Amino acid sequence: MGEVLIAGTASLLICIFLSPKFISFLRAREFGQSIREEGPQGHHAKAGTPTMGGIIIFTAIAVPFLLLTDLDWRAIGVFGAAVACALLGFADDYTKLAKKRSLGLRGRTKLVVLILISIGLWLVATRLADLPDTLSLRVVDATIDLGYLYPFFIYLVVAGTTNAVNLTDGLDGLAAGCASIVLLAYIAITFTTGQLGLSLIAGCLVGACVGFLWFNSFPASIFMGDTGSLGLGGGIAAMAVMTKTEVLLIILGGIFVIEALSVMIQVFAFQTFRKRVFLMAPIHHHFELQAWSETKIILRFWIVAAVCAAIGFTLYQQSIS
Repeated sequence: MGEVLIAGTASLLICIFLSPKFISFLRAREFGQSIREEGPQGHHAKAGTPTMGGIIIFTAIAVPFLLLTDLDWRAIGVFGAAVACALLGFADDYTKLAKKRSLGLRGRTKLVVLILISIGLWLVATRLADLPDTLSLRVVDATIDLGYLYPFFIYLVVAGTTNAVNLTDGLDGLAAGCASIVLLAYIAITFTTGQLGLSLIAGCLVGACVGFLWFNSFPASIFMGDTGSLGLGGGIAAMAVMTKTEVLLIILGGIFVIEALSVMIQVFAFQTFRKRVFLMAPIHHHFELQAWSETKIILRFWIVAAVCAAIGFTLYQQSIS
């Protein structure tokens, strides 16, 4: 446990001490966030806020992890998937900044890269970490042998989680706080089952998220951008694959599921019935338009995230007892 605490604390401190200079660097080069025209009116005041904070997050994760890791293939798989998704997010962020608009890489490009990342994660998990091609249904204590369908399933987990975290990153500190809560649950899951390599990378991820929150909390001095949201989503997805909790992630990361479902429901309702279920999707914007303060929404979403993570951890513990 000592190494996990050291790694998490190191990630937190690196994030806190590097962020001020990095924020100044971004401001000097006018690397600021573009705001969608159709977004809430209150968000237009945030235009120009430095973005790509995910660079700091993953610098803070990489240094202690690479220094302290014992080269456990499961932990390396999580780190590699997270960094690969962060690099995809960086390319997306840089494209937005270069073109001075809110749209980045083409959807087809993201699709191809996520497929390649998923295949890489599958190879590490099954060939190097010796994990089976099975799906664990922990709530009912059953497993399903997916065989050659397992890579496709991993893609669904990676694509779904990265997009869900990205959708959640719409308010100051919302995604970083929710991600740290889910990853805290993974520290508990991996530590109690002796998976110390995974505990180490989870500790680094949590420490970096908490350190980033120092500057990303309302009112934010910096945004994580797609570099951060896709990277954190990739890390959470890979943790689920390496701990065989892909299905349980629906509960552990329930707050992300809620955000993604709100968008799917909104799109389906509008395309089918030409009516909107929510004032705006993702659902945190719905509450903004109902005149909830940004801080109130963030804190309540963190509470929901904590409840979901606690339920997921309890179900996991019951499944192994």
